[in-house]
Amino acid sequence: MALVAALEADLRALSAEARRRYPAVKDGAEHAILKLRSSSSASDLSSNEDILRIFLMACGVRNTKLSVIGLSCLQKLISHDAVEPSSLKEILYTLKDHSEMAEENIQLKTLQTILIIFQSRLHPETEDNMVLGLSICLRLLDNNRLPSVYNTAAATFRQAVALIFDQVVSAESLPMPKFGSSSQTARTGSVTGDLSQNISNSEPLEKDVISGRLTTRDTLSDTGKLGLRLLEDLTASAAGGSAAWLHVTSLPRTFSLELIEFVLSNYISVFKILLPYEQVLRHQICSLLMTSLRTSSELEGEMVEPYFRRLVLRSVAHIIRLYSSSLITECEVFLSMLVKATFLDLPLWHRILVLEILRGFCVEARTLRILFQNFDMHPKNTNVVESMVKALARVVSSIQFQETSEESLAAVAGMFSSKAKGIEWILDNDASSAAVLVASEAHAITLAIEGLLGVVFTVATLTDEAVDVGELESPRYEHHPSSDYTGKTSQLCISMVDSLWLTILDAFSLILSRSQGEAIVLEILKGYQAFTQACGVLHSVEPLNSFLASLCKFTIVLPTDAERKSSLVQSPVSKRSEVQVDQKDVIVLTPKNVQALRTLFNIAHRLHNVLGPSWVLVLETLAALDRAIHSPHATTQEVATAAPKLTREPSRQYADFSILSSLNSQLFESSALMHVSAVKSLLSALHMLSHQSMTETSGSVSSASSKQIGSISFSVDRMISILVNNLHRVEPLWDQVVGHFLELAEHSNQNLRNMALDALDQSICAVLGSEQFGEDPPRSRDATLDVESKSTELKSVECAVLSSLRLLYFSAQKADIRVGSLKILLHVLERCGEKLYYSWPGILEMLRSVADASEKDVATLGFQSLRVIMSDGLPTLPEDCLHVCIDVTGAYSAQKTDLNISLTAIGLLWTLTDFVAKGLHHGSLVEKGSESNSVDPTPPQTNGEDKEKDTISNFNKPDDDSRIQVVNHEKLLFLVFSLIQKLVDDERPEVRNSAVRTFFQILGSHGNKLSKSMWEDCLWNYIFPMLDGASHKAATSSKDEWQGKEIGTRGGKAVHMLIHHSRNTAQKQWDETFVLVLGGIARLFRSYFPLLESLPNFWSGWESLLAFVKNSIFNGSKEVSLAAINCLQTAVVSHCVKGNLQLRYLNSVMDVYELVFQKSSSYTGDTATKVKQEILHGLGELYVQSQKMFDDKMYMQLLGIVDLAIKQAIISSENFEAEFGHVPPVLRHVLEILPSLGPPEHLSSMWLILLREFLHYLPRVDSALPNEEGEIEQSTTGHRASSEVSEHKADGSSDKTIPTTRITSNMFAEKLIPALVELLLQAPAVEKYILFPEVIQNLRRCMMTRRDNPDGSLWKVAAEGFNRLIVEDVKICSVGGDSDLKISKTARIRIWKEIGDVYEIFLVGYCGRALSSSSLPAAALKANETLEMALLNGLGDIILKSTVDAPREVLERLVSTLDRCASRTCSLPVETVELMPAHCSRFSLTCLQKLFSLSSSETENWHSTRAEVSRISIITLMERCEFILSRFLIDENNLGNRPIPTARREEIIFALQELDLLTIHPEVASVLPLQPHMKTILREDNRDTRTHLLVLFPSLCEIVLSRETRVRELVQVLLRAVATELGLEKVSLSS
Repeated sequence: MALVAALEADLRALSAEARRRYPAVKDGAEHAILKLRSSSSASDLSSNEDILRIFLMACGVRNTKLSVIGLSCLQKLISHDAVEPSSLKEILYTLKDHSEMAEENIQLKTLQTILIIFQSRLHPETEDNMVLGLSICLRLLDNNRLPSVYNTAAATFRQAVALIFDQVVSAESLPMPKFGSSSQTARTGSVTGDLSQNISNSEPLEKDVISGRLTTRDTLSDTGKLGLRLLEDLTASAAGGSAAWLHVTSLPRTFSLELIEFVLSNYISVFKILLPYEQVLRHQICSLLMTSLRTSSELEGEMVEPYFRRLVLRSVAHIIRLYSSSLITECEVFLSMLVKATFLDLPLWHRILVLEILRGFCVEARTLRILFQNFDMHPKNTNVVESMVKALARVVSSIQFQETSEESLAAVAGMFSSKAKGIEWILDNDASSAAVLVASEAHAITLAIEGLLGVVFTVATLTDEAVDVGELESPRYEHHPSSDYTGKTSQLCISMVDSLWLTILDAFSLILSRSQGEAIVLEILKGYQAFTQACGVLHSVEPLNSFLASLCKFTIVLPTDAERKSSLVQSPVSKRSEVQVDQKDVIVLTPKNVQALRTLFNIAHRLHNVLGPSWVLVLETLAALDRAIHSPHATTQEVATAAPKLTREPSRQYADFSILSSLNSQLFESSALMHVSAVKSLLSALHMLSHQSMTETSGSVSSASSKQIGSISFSVDRMISILVNNLHRVEPLWDQVVGHFLELAEHSNQNLRNMALDALDQSICAVLGSEQFGEDPPRSRDATLDVESKSTELKSVECAVLSSLRLLYFSAQKADIRVGSLKILLHVLERCGEKLYYSWPGILEMLRSVADASEKDVATLGFQSLRVIMSDGLPTLPEDCLHVCIDVTGAYSAQKTDLNISLTAIGLLWTLTDFVAKGLHHGSLVEKGSESNSVDPTPPQTNGEDKEKDTISNFNKPDDDSRIQVVNHEKLLFLVFSLIQKLVDDERPEVRNSAVRTFFQILGSHGNKLSKSMWEDCLWNYIFPMLDGASHKAATSSKDEWQGKEIGTRGGKAVHMLIHHSRNTAQKQWDETFVLVLGGIARLFRSYFPLLESLPNFWSGWESLLAFVKNSIFNGSKEVSLAAINCLQTAVVSHCVKGNLQLRYLNSVMDVYELVFQKSSSYTGDTATKVKQEILHGLGELYVQSQKMFDDKMYMQLLGIVDLAIKQAIISSENFEAEFGHVPPVLRHVLEILPSLGPPEHLSSMWLILLREFLHYLPRVDSALPNEEGEIEQSTTGHRASSEVSEHKADGSSDKTIPTTRITSNMFAEKLIPALVELLLQAPAVEKYILFPEVIQNLRRCMMTRRDNPDGSLWKVAAEGFNRLIVEDVKICSVGGDSDLKISKTARIRIWKEIGDVYEIFLVGYCGRALSSSSLPAAALKANETLEMALLNGLGDIILKSTVDAPREVLERLVSTLDRCASRTCSLPVETVELMPAHCSRFSLTCLQKLFSLSSSETENWHSTRAEVSRISIITLMERCEFILSRFLIDENNLGNRPIPTARREEIIFALQELDLLTIHPEVASVLPLQPHMKTILREDNRDTRTHLLVLFPSLCEIVLSRETRVRELVQVLLRAVATELGLEKVSLSS
């Protein structure tokens, strides 16, 4: 084991050291080594005395080295319990001998061994051993001058004392609670931290003693007696006497007192339980301390050390804190002496020590509580706590009498600031004596302030404890004033508050008024808050009000008050401090003010349920704060003064205001957590604050100061805030809040009235917008009892809220109040209208009375409310209020105050009918169901929601109720119609026009929900009377012009508003109304004509409508005539396409239209022209929609009407085209409808009549047609058709002045030709074939007009039409293209002859020539050329290449036409060619190219017609090419050295190039003029595709001599091609 090894090493070292001088020791050591080896444990070592003996022997020789080794080994043996207790005495004597040795290390080893003995099991238990051990320490302590030995001896003795008393506690079986160390309680960063620390460390030992769990006793054990003897000696030594038991004549008093203080603070149970110890404490220690507490003059001249005085005070503090319950008298004396010491003329350090002790008592809640209970609450004892507090307050108040008060205050602030930061406040090293004095005084004041704060926080802590144990009610719960506070803790708190509050308040208010440091201000305000809250919980009214008043004084201060606040301190018992300042003054909120305000908010939050009347103090301050926040002069910047103050960055002032404003708002928002009685108290305080200002503001606006207005505004705003945050329990608060608003509304001051109206608006909207009104009110008869009670509560609240508004309106004496009440109603309806149910009758009654008001503003506001009801409130409106709502809307429609209101109200009637019509749908179904059981009861347009509602309605109500409901909805609808019918006769055109529009919009929207009986009522009672009335008014009204409304004067003359000429008479205004009626009827016909047609006697109504229409057309204005035509047109067009229109309605409309054109002689003018245009447009639309209903007679009637329109237009506007340059409007409408007039399939024979009728309007030259087969029949047919149309016109027309001559208008013809071509292309094949020659003839005549008018457009339009007709309909001329038609050969020849004539005449005579014309722009010339090329392409690429059945002579004629056109360039003399325009040569080349194209072979599209054309064209082409070649040589020779014209050179080059590219078909090659054998050889060798080159070979040989290089090159190519065709290729002679 380690101990044996260590001892063996020490023994070897001991043997080596004693080898020479001490052989006995050496032998003993060696012997001990042998003995040691046989020991294996501590018990073996303790039983072997030889081992201990050798170490004692080594110490006995008194050799330093040997003693050190011996003492070390003894320590090891004792610490390992390897020594028997019987050897203790010998060891102690050995140590006593060593304590007399002078060596320092020996003395230190001795002390170390003594301490180990006291810590081991060898602890002295006998009196002799104990005294011997302690005397060794005391001897070294008393006789040694070495610091290390002295300090070690003192520490060893202290530890020995502690070990002795630990043994006493153990031997007596005592508990060991420790209340902290013997030193002063450590101070934390704040007084509250010290308080909580002391509370957490306290254990009430006396409770165990009092309860009997621990009993006191007077018998002691031997160990207890030893401790008692030691305590008596220490007390005697501290008193300056000798320690008899320790056999010491004297000990240092400080050392003895320090040990006593240690024992007192750490071994409480010894003195609490063991009576002998208590007696020593009571009689000896207390006597000692009382004597020591006396002043220096009473100590017989002895100089008192500060450290000794500190020890005395600490010991006294321990006795008071720990033993005051048992030492009542002694502690009372001690406390009295301490309190007396605070104001005696003692050294400052002495008073600071005393203040530290008192501060310690105050911050310990347990100590202060025990002291107050034992002394202040005991009638026979002195009020020591009250004396302490007054003493501390006296110290604090002394600062105002000091010369260095400002410096001291700054030092106090610095100490608090350092403490808050967790650092120690230290004075500078080089500080002067004056600075030290100031710092000491500041330290004393700081201790006093902390002591007072400790008292405050102790009271707060004890109050919280009383609340926790149930002795007091929490401020969070409702206060019952009748409650008695009989609890022990609660009585203690109340007594402490009553006894101490005035003293504390004086001190706090003084310090707070003089201090500017942030930390000290925060600590004082915490004290304010804690004490005020405790007073509130304890319901101590006077202290509460006084503290609140004092705190409010520091919240907002006038700048002028800052100079007086040091000399004037307001009494803390005042009920209210003046804090209101006028906004026009500059308000400076210092950081202290800000912190005070925050403290006030905290108090108000904590005590909101118990403040009661004290709210007035708080509210006055908050009102001033509110004014300061909203004041432009308020700031948180603080002016510089000599004293250091809290600093604020400039950017933080707005943050401070924001935080304060938020706290201000949150206080009233938290009213939701308050009890109803507390909320009422708060409201009463607000009312009181406002009422005080109202009495001062009873005069005019000028006499009302901003301060008073601000206070009233603050009260009103906070009332609203409280109401908003208590919506869940608004009913008990409503009357109190609104009562004050109504009182304000009657005030003479305008600002206050406006404020009241705004507040009432916000309050009503907030209540009605709350969640309790979110659900629909119950309307079922089977509602449960709970629902009914809730409904009753909601009804009560709703009626109470809205009744205040009605009361305000009807009782108001001033117009602005009525206007304001209507604005409030408007806001309520806009925000909460859907939540109202029970108050609708009153609202509608109020709005109905507003409709008759003469003030425009009042009527406007009332109507705005009605609009909101119509827009959003109808679904929630009770059904029994609908008729009232309709009546109110009608009243606004008829009022004369504001036109816009009337117009908008009429629109609201439509909204009403939309809502009413939802119930009509069910009514229609019920009526239909009674007629037929097979009708599906669920219409397709009804959505699921309507189905569900109908199902619920049918389930809850019997059939009779349902039928009554239907009737009610019908009555409501007809009530609306009756109101509108009255409005239609209104003298204001805007009103009646709006009524007409609304009436027909209603019928159009909901006509499908009306039954037939309702429709009959509408027709005969509303629609036709409305039409008749409007017609009569339009006919009989005045035609005198109106002057507009006078809007001012200029130059002494009145200036009137301009009125448009179309509305400047009464008749024109009524015409507009009549037009609207007709338009409405038209819309009804469009939607419901089949339904109306099925009504009985509808035809008679239709006839009367026709009469109205005819009269309107012939006698009415233009807009009325057009509206009448549109009315008829809409009726028939909308439904004829569906096939559900009777023919008689269509015929009646056609008759009316025909009648208009038949009376053309008496019906003229601009109106007639516009009417005819409208009729023509309508005819086209009517025919398109109803052509399946037309027969021959109706179609002929249609054509007759169109023919009359054309002829009348030409007669009435002969010079129109010349004047305006475009087609007259009537003819333009004819052209627009012409493409849609094609007959249907069942009227195909009408195609001939239609087209021939319009062909008559094209320009033509009278000439006899060739008498060929088929022509007579066609002419006869055309004549018969024209005769039929003329006969129809003659029968139906009464106008005999219309001529039958043909029309010569080119402009109309230009527009007519494309339409005729389009119609011909649409015509059936048979009719198209019959008409084809006639159309081509007419187009040819039009194309020939290019000769006389080359700049005109007629020939161009005709050419384009001809080209399109030939190209797009080439199948008519194809072989077998119309196999079903039996067309005679003669007829086909005639068609092709006509086509040939057109191409020959137009291309040869009019195309590619330099015709005389005006100077045309380049674009026009280019367009003409493009048109010519299009004709060439149609002829050469389509007609001559298609499978047409044209005769050969026609084909030859067509090819010849191309050749004649191609010959122009080469046929002209050279001189003429140079003058020929470029487009002429291009035209000629194009014709030449078409000949090449026709002659070439196309294997993919080769047919008989194509072959025939190629055979004809190849001969013509060869002749043309030969002529071109020969002519070129002649011209070249004739010109000599002059150049060939460009056109001639381009022509020959083009011909030679095309000859090289040309390949011909074998069938075509056979017609070329070649020798038969040559043909045979070429055909057998398949070389006949270029036979045309052989035909031209002679001419090619001649042209070789040309001077043109390019010509020679091309001829060379062609000659090589000829050689190739003949097989004459160059071969090698060698082969």
